[in-house]
Amino acid sequence: MRGCAPCECSFIMVSEPGGDWRTPSGGGQRVVREGLARRQGGEEDFRWRGEDVSRIEAFTDAVFAFAVTLLVVSLEVPKTFDELLVDMRGFFAFAICFALLLFVWYEHYKFFRRYGLRDLPTLWLNSVLLFLVLLYVYPLKFLFTLWMDQLFGFSENEMIEASQVPLLLLIYSAGFIAIQLVFVLMYLRAYSLRGALGLGAYELSVTREEVQGYLLNVAVGLASIAIAVFGREALVSLAGYIYLLVFPLQTINGRVMESRRRKNESTRTAAGADGEGP
Repeated sequence: MRGCAPCECSFIMVSEPGGDWRTPSGGGQRVVREGLARRQGGEEDFRWRGEDVSRIEAFTDAVFAFAVTLLVVSLEVPKTFDELLVDMRGFFAFAICFALLLFVWYEHYKFFRRYGLRDLPTLWLNSVLLFLVLLYVYPLKFLFTLWMDQLFGFSENEMIEASQVPLLLLIYSAGFIAIQLVFVLMYLRAYSLRGALGLGAYELSVTREEVQGYLLNVAVGLASIAIAVFGREALVSLAGYIYLLVFPLQTINGRVMESRRRKNESTRTAAGADGEGP
């Protein structure tokens, strides 16, 4: 295990290739991310600097587990088959919310595997992220339950008035934007420590790609808010469907950055070949 710089890297833990990590005294409960880190060992051309599971990540796992518990359709076991059928109506909404939470968890896992940061700014940003996740569990569940009930005709009672839909989308979009901005700040923190972390050209490019991707998500969230606040009543539904733009935008961002990396690699290869010439 080695540090990267004496001035600001006491919090950065980097494993030497082939080296062993010492387990903290007292041991701890093995979590999913530890097994993933052991099996995957990193990404192609991106060295993972956080192989062991820190207390920050263990606490984060516990918070996400609690958030999933809050999403459960019903904590009470159905006493009749009719009650079971009623509970099963919430399956699709639960599945979507669970998938969204899992995505946020994996993005968190990936960040800490890549950079292994445990400094105070990262701790505070992580705390804000967990606060937002818990704060928006119920709005998330309400929104997708409403959507599924309207889509499949499950709703027997009116859950929301038409005039309240823009406010609901505004609340959801505010939470979405806030979470994306936290990830932007976390990646910018890692980028600011690029020298201490020893990030290579490819790793810096991937870090910039992540920042751009989250900023694109922020732009989508802001567009949703604009439609919800300033759009006509007939256009309010677009404030929700506009989130489908996230997928093509992320695909374009990834392909553009990958193209730039290949071009830069070709330029470096060509420059190296010229330098080795007679």
